[in-house]
Amino acid sequence: MTVRILDALVDICGPDYARPARSGDAVGGHRAGHVALPATAQAVGDVLGLAAGERLALLPRGSGSKIDWGTPREAVDLLLDTGRLSGLWNHDVTARTVEVAIGTPVRALQAALALRGQRLPVDPPSRTATVGGMLAVNESGPLRHRFGAPAEHVERVSYVDPAGVLSESDGEGDRPGLAEIAGVLTSAVVRLQQLPAARHWVTAPVSNPLQAAKLAAEASSHEVSAVETDLPAEGPGTVSALFEDADAGRLAAAWGVPVSPVAPPWWGQYPFGRGDVVLRISVAPDDLAATVYALADAVGRGVPVRGSAGLGNVHAVLPGTPAPERIEQIMATLGHVLMARSGRTVLVTAPPELAARLEMAGPHELF
Repeated sequence: MTVRILDALVDICGPDYARPARSGDAVGGHRAGHVALPATAQAVGDVLGLAAGERLALLPRGSGSKIDWGTPREAVDLLLDTGRLSGLWNHDVTARTVEVAIGTPVRALQAALALRGQRLPVDPPSRTATVGGMLAVNESGPLRHRFGAPAEHVERVSYVDPAGVLSESDGEGDRPGLAEIAGVLTSAVVRLQQLPAARHWVTAPVSNPLQAAKLAAEASSHEVSAVETDLPAEGPGTVSALFEDADAGRLAAAWGVPVSPVAPPWWGQYPFGRGDVVLRISVAPDDLAATVYALADAVGRGVPVRGSAGLGNVHAVLPGTPAPERIEQIMATLGHVLMARSGRTVLVTAPPELAARLEMAGPHELF
C-alpha cells in the first residue's frame, strides 16, 4: 500500500515533489507517513481526493512553525506541504487588494507589496509564518492593537474541501467563518494599506506589572498602532508603544524617554522556545497586572510574560518542565482568577509527552 500511495502522489505532484516522510517531518513527536508538495489548486484537490479515498489522515503544513501547538494530533499519514503554492497576482494598487497563495511566506508578501508602497497590516511573531499558517490560527502580532486580526483583512478565499472539490468563500457574511472552513486553503484575496511614512517607538522601563499596566493605559490614549510589554521573571520590564505617521513626542515627554526609530529587541517576538510550557492569557487590560501577580503566586515565583498590554493578550512561560498535575493545578487557579474578570487562559504548547496528558488549546483558541 505504501508504494501504491507514493506512486499516486508522484503522479499528482511530480517525481521530485512526493516522498516518504523523513525525521524532520514529525507531528507531535511522531514521523508522518508521506509528504506531498502540490503546485496548483487542482493538484491539492487530487491529493485530498486520494487521501479521502484511501482514508489517510492528512495535515497541511506551511513552514511548520506552529504545527505542534494546541491539541496533539493523531498519527498523520500525509503532510501536504504548501511550499510550492507561493506567489501573488491581481495586485490592484488603487483598490488596495491582492490575491496571494497560501504557501507564500508573510515576509515575502510584505517585501513584494512594499515595492508598491503598500502592506498587509499584520505582523505574526512566527518569523517563517506563511499566509496560510497565519490565517489558519489567526496568528497576530503587535499590530492587532490597531488593525485587528489577520482574518479581518480577508475579502475571500479559495480552498479545496475534504473530498478534493475546489471551492470559494466570499461575501461579508462568510469572513467570520474563515476558521471553520474544512479542507485546505489555496489562496486568499486580502485588503491592503499604504505603508506608513514613518515608524517610531517610545519605550520606558517598568519595575512591576502594575506600573506596566499604568503606562500601557497612558499609551493607549494616544494615536498608537501597538502597545506591548515585556516582563521578565526577575528584574525590571519594559513597555513600548509604536507610532506610525503620528506624533510620538507627547508620550515620550510624559515618560521622560527619547523617541526611537528602532523597536526594542524583544518587539514582536514570542517569549518562549521549543520545549517550553506556554500559556496564553486574554483579559481586560486593566486586569492584566492582577492576573500576572496571580500567576506568579500560583507558580510560586515570577513568570516571564510578553505581549499586548494594550489589549490584555499575552503569553506566559512556566519555568522548567512541571508535572502534568502541577500544570493542571496552576491552570485551575488562574482560571478561577480570570473567571471573575471575564478572561481566559489556554495552554498553547508543551513538550509532546506533556501535551498528550493535558487539555491543550483547540486550533481556533490559540489567538
